[in-house]
Amino acid sequence: MHGKAVGYASLTHPTRAAQTLTVERLPDQLRDNLRLVFVGTAASQRSADVGHDYAHPGNCFWRTLHQTGITDRRYEPYEFPALLKQGIGFTDLCKTGAGMDHQALNFPIDIPAFREKMLRYRPRIIAFTSKKASSLFYGRPTKAIAPGRQPPLADFPVVFVLASPSGAASGSWSIAPWQELADALGSQDGRAD
Repeated sequence: MHGKAVGYASLTHPTRAAQTLTVERLPDQLRDNLRLVFVGTAASQRSADVGHDYAHPGNCFWRTLHQTGITDRRYEPYEFPALLKQGIGFTDLCKTGAGMDHQALNFPIDIPAFREKMLRYRPRIIAFTSKKASSLFYGRPTKAIAPGRQPPLADFPVVFVLASPSGAASGSWSIAPWQELADALGSQDGRAD
């Protein structure tokens, strides 16, 4: 068997399952004690391709952050790492898939690992950027989840559910839960409501 590697083809051309276990489509932007962590279902295909969160031109994420006062100016998607300095981080429930939910959810989601990650980093607030992401976290149908601040969970950060900023979800868009989040951040930061 000298000179011949067993399973060589599977090492050079990994199966989809092997790729799923090893390749994060968009790495987390996290550190200890952030003010806020945005949690998506999965990176959009555009975001995964360019390596920037909420990168599709039809996504109103960046405009909404500025419009609600969460950020002091309108950032561009490529500037997302700068938000760590403002205490804002990013992650997704599905780290290995990308695309619309029906595509990305063909890949695994590990809710216990997500919970552990949030307990490890201890952000003050977690904001799910869609009802779908929150329904996966809570294990409930999206219809059973109201946008806005959620009932407290024992030994867990404050949780908000936001209307999806994706252009594909524009029919159910509402800035109201985003403004509620901004107001809560302002209260926690010692600013006037």
